[in-house]
Amino acid sequence: MSIKVHIHKTHRQFTNGLDIIEVEGNTVGDCLKNLVSQFPNIEKEVFDKKGNLRNIIEIYVNLESAYPNELAKPVKDGDDIHITLMLAGG
Repeated sequence: MSIKVHIHKTHRQFTNGLDIIEVEGNTVGDCLKNLVSQFPNIEKEVFDKKGNLRNIIEIYVNLESAYPNELAKPVKDGDDIHITLMLAGG
């Protein structure tokens, strides 16, 4: 099973500049754990100290929001997960 995780430009510094990483898993959470196993430094950017998604992270599966319960969202072979950031400015 191969799932593609699309990395936001802000986080590519933690994936050696790669914008798409192939991972395996049955849920978004499994896939993100697989991503972290490949690129451990991205963990603190995506997850908080309790293992939950940081509040600025948005997850999309096949361009549809995975909210709520993003980590439990099932995925299948060929799906695309996009990690995006909620940005604010002023």
